[in-house]
Amino acid sequence: MVAMLVACGRDPAPPARSAATPAPAAAAGVVAPAPRSEGEVSIQGDDALAGVLSWSLPEVKIEHPARARAEARRALANGDLFETEHSAIPLLLALRKLQPDNPDDGPLLAKARSALLAQANAALGASEDPASLRYAQRMGTVLRLLWPADRDVQEYLERVDQAERAFDMIARGFALLRAGRLDDPDGALASFRAAQALWPAQIGAGQGMAAVEAVLIARAQTQALAGDFDTAGMTLERARRVRDDARTLAVAKARVEATRADSIRRLGDAGMMALADPAGLQFARERLVDMLRIARPGDRAAVVLRERIDVVSHYGLFYPGEVFSDQMPDGSRAPSLVVLRHGSFMMGAAADEPGASADEQPRHRIEFERGFAMTRHEITVAEFRRFVQATGYATRASQRGHSMIYDVRSGNFARVSGVDWRSGYDGQPAAGNLPVVHVTAWDAEAYAAWLSAQTDAHYRLPSEAEFEYALRAGGRGRFPWGNGGPPAGVDNFAGGKDASPRGLHWNNSFPSYGDGWWGPAPVGSFARNAFGLFDMGGNVSEWVADCWHKGYRRAPANGAAWVNPGCRTRMYRGGSWASGPDQLRSAWRVSGGVDITNSRIGFRLVRQL
Repeated sequence: MVAMLVACGRDPAPPARSAATPAPAAAAGVVAPAPRSEGEVSIQGDDALAGVLSWSLPEVKIEHPARARAEARRALANGDLFETEHSAIPLLLALRKLQPDNPDDGPLLAKARSALLAQANAALGASEDPASLRYAQRMGTVLRLLWPADRDVQEYLERVDQAERAFDMIARGFALLRAGRLDDPDGALASFRAAQALWPAQIGAGQGMAAVEAVLIARAQTQALAGDFDTAGMTLERARRVRDDARTLAVAKARVEATRADSIRRLGDAGMMALADPAGLQFARERLVDMLRIARPGDRAAVVLRERIDVVSHYGLFYPGEVFSDQMPDGSRAPSLVVLRHGSFMMGAAADEPGASADEQPRHRIEFERGFAMTRHEITVAEFRRFVQATGYATRASQRGHSMIYDVRSGNFARVSGVDWRSGYDGQPAAGNLPVVHVTAWDAEAYAAWLSAQTDAHYRLPSEAEFEYALRAGGRGRFPWGNGGPPAGVDNFAGGKDASPRGLHWNNSFPSYGDGWWGPAPVGSFARNAFGLFDMGGNVSEWVADCWHKGYRRAPANGAAWVNPGCRTRMYRGGSWASGPDQLRSAWRVSGGVDITNSRIGFRLVRQL
């Protein structure tokens, strides 16, 4: 007897391998195309999917029931359950149709059903890729067709449906990923998370989330390379919220920070190189702005560049307190200078200062926006000699043939013939390391002009404000050293312990002070002040650039020289070797004719930075 059972009009599907585990894609009737991108789930076309999911009960011809039953037992034992006419379930269904009362076929069919459900559950449990899912779906088709009312079949079919929806969400997620919709509320990440919630066993959702994270990290690096580190940081935070992979994010952040550090270093180098020329100050400031835009607060490189810009803006290529000298064309050096810090001070005498005059008032604030360099000591005889020998310049005293000296025999100051810059305070030839005296303000300015030409730097007489600022050196007292008596060795001026070559003593002096000199001392013989300058409060008084004005009303507040064109009365500041206490006050000022010369007045210079 021949039994013919046909469940539907389709041709039978290809046979599957005899195993309890999911068959390979080809054996299950699934064709697995190459993935579209790394981690992307492959989804078949409709025709291929229909071929996988359809199933027809194979046509079985039974001529010998006992043989067919034995064949069914063998197929069941081998896990060959439904694909061909030699599989267990088609054989057992045909046998039940042929011999409905046979007691063996029912239990065997129930066993085959359980085996099929076990295979299906195993395939579904391993459905981390489309091939396994399609195999699970195909077995679901068989179970739905043969035992649709069974509860365990219905539960299995519900789980298959969840897995199918998860894979659909994964496919949608990759489509959104390609479209650039990464982590918006309805973007790729939302789809991958929904898929993972539906079916945690599959790997596509995790791969998709990793792909979203990778795209965000790559985007952050691109933003960092473009210098937009704020946006890069926000993009990395978005990447962190994808799956919070601490190790991956740590590497990504390290790369962004390395890019930041490299950008800061390049900007800092460019700024520093520009500052090698003061004309590059604006360029350096622009680089600092760029650095501050991307640097962390307190970044050391930005701090260093800011400090250097501040220094250059106030001091050119120098640093406050720096000691230097310019080179002369013959390889020798110009007089030694020290860089004075920019800042402010109160110039003049307070209303209640003992010994003060109205010419030293009103007290007023001077603000130096830029630092300047000042020669560390008065210009010496030797330094002035180089100028005269190089130029043939004739000073006013040389032209006139006389100057005022100290007469050691009488103890008075007297005009003596044959005295000029080569002479000392007493008219005798002066040593080279003594401050040059018997020079006018015009002589000093001629020397400054020559030195400027020799060095390509701008040398000039200091302004009166610059001199007092340098003399006070940050102090606020009546004297350069403070308000009391002078400390030992502070400077060269009239002290009660000093004596002339004839044994004379000063009648207006600090009684308990003695410096050991009657007349100028070699420059630098006494202690330097807080700004690194020597002999500011003694030795010789010094010409400044200002014209004489009675008092400070309408005086410049920026420290510039107060000059009237063609003025004939100039200023000199600072005490000398013959000065008493009132003339040693920091605010003391006095005028002199533009061409006077004597043994108490010399000069020092300022160099523009």
